[in-house]
Amino acid sequence: MQIYNTLTRRKEAFRPIEPGHVRMYVCGMTVYDYCHLGHARVLVAFDVIVRYLRAHGYTVTYVRNITDIDDKILERARQNDESIDALTERMIEAMHEDERALGILPPDSEPRATRHVDDIIDMIRSLVDKGYAYRADNGDVYYRVRRFEQYGRLNNRNPDEMRAGARIEVETAKEDPLDFVLWKSARPGEPCWPSPWGDGRPGWHIECSAMSTCCLGDTFDIHGGGPDLTFPHHENEIAQSEAATGQHYVNTWMHAGALRVNEEKMSKSLGNFFTIRDVLESHDPEVVRYLLVASHYRSPINYAPDTLNEARRSLERFYHALENITPVAGEVDQRWNERFHAAMADDFNTPEALAVLFDLVRELNRARREDKDVEAGALAFELHRLGAILGLLEREPAEFLSAGKGEDLPLPESEIEALIEARNAARHAKDFVEADRIRDELAGQGIVLKDSREGTRWRIEH
Repeated sequence: MQIYNTLTRRKEAFRPIEPGHVRMYVCGMTVYDYCHLGHARVLVAFDVIVRYLRAHGYTVTYVRNITDIDDKILERARQNDESIDALTERMIEAMHEDERALGILPPDSEPRATRHVDDIIDMIRSLVDKGYAYRADNGDVYYRVRRFEQYGRLNNRNPDEMRAGARIEVETAKEDPLDFVLWKSARPGEPCWPSPWGDGRPGWHIECSAMSTCCLGDTFDIHGGGPDLTFPHHENEIAQSEAATGQHYVNTWMHAGALRVNEEKMSKSLGNFFTIRDVLESHDPEVVRYLLVASHYRSPINYAPDTLNEARRSLERFYHALENITPVAGEVDQRWNERFHAAMADDFNTPEALAVLFDLVRELNRARREDKDVEAGALAFELHRLGAILGLLEREPAEFLSAGKGEDLPLPESEIEALIEARNAARHAKDFVEADRIRDELAGQGIVLKDSREGTRWRIEH
């Protein structure tokens, strides 16, 4: 198996520290608001990665944290006039609802920052003792970036370049503008915990260093996250963790690609900002998941009406092939399995894996046309099995194909069914001119008919 490593900027043969066991940490949500489409992109990407690692035979310990104390959380709670606990619990439950809708499996462990404050304090204490951190005059504790000689290796930049190119909060209390906060001294009205440096709360970056090493050890196999986290968050994680433990932190760094809306960066100021639940109000969750799976996890994704329509058409092809057939385990050509796993073992190449499934659909449709029911059942079983590794095709075909027929229909469904019945009657009477006229009338409305021995099915041509 080959995985692209952000740290080395190349694909590398993947060999877990412990044979057969993958330990993986992915940065999760800061729970002050509903999850948006960019979050969905990351959540689905790593869900597919975990699913495939397990299908490949690995035991996976998957940890994804929750940041439940943060400046944004404090500000939103003030705006809402609600307690921090009420806000974060509400947003965590909403996040879990969104994940379930998109078929995202829960992580094995979901540590929360507020439940690891003692671990965070222990790590900061180690950094202070070793000279990598200091308590400033304002009461905050900062990390000395220039003390860590390898700072910048994840982003392939030296500290001077980062200082010139990044928007860094300048505080007079810092020894260096690049230094970042590990512990924030208590402010009036904010939650705080006791520490050797006075009451306060953790900084953002130190949370993940403490939680990941507590859950997975000083060195683990894979660390993942969104495209915006390489700097400063993950760069800071490396510096903190390796300085505190004296060990190499992570072997393989993985980052998902960005999500764009109509070829523009998603932004509230542009009016193209969508939460997951906004999208799921008008689109089938599996269609959204398919769109996110159809692109390689490192590639950017464009979210737009055309791309969603294309995703639905693709899923309809799969489900039409599976309709009215009972999947039964049986002998099938092993090339489908071999090609699928070869694609996924090459840095989780989901577009190529889906191409294999489309070829499998063509073979399944051939078996159906030739009335080879046993072969068709075995091919349908294989299609189900491989699709499930991507988190797709796990519904009943009739349920998927009917879900969405009522959306923006050009004619009432009862009228469509009546016209199909009239067409079938004309065909039975060998009045093919009338039958063709009805088919053309429906086609003009974007309603496509497909005849089979099971009867006539229809779908909307988007």
